[in-house]
Amino acid sequence: MSKKVKKSTYIARGTIAATATVATTTAISVVGGSAATIMSATAGTAGGAAIASGMATIGGVVGGGMAAGAIIAAAAPIALFGAIGYGVYKKWFED
Repeated sequence: MSKKVKKSTYIARGTIAATATVATTTAISVVGGSAATIMSATAGTAGGAAIASGMATIGGVVGGGMAAGAIIAAAAPIALFGAIGYGVYKKWFED
């Protein structure tokens, strides 16, 4: 028995894979790192206090710290654009 897989399913799977890849790569970069290491891995050292504060605030929303914020900040745009792409494809191109 053969089931036809919709193209939107492939888009959703690709989005999940890309988001997971970015989150994992960022997590590997920042796990166990000091604040300076995290800042240099994510945005350099320019404006470090503001960047650290922002990442700590984002991470605090999910109960984490600056490292969690860095992971979320890196993965969120990928997930957002994937969700938009999925919605556009689903709305206008899929039967």
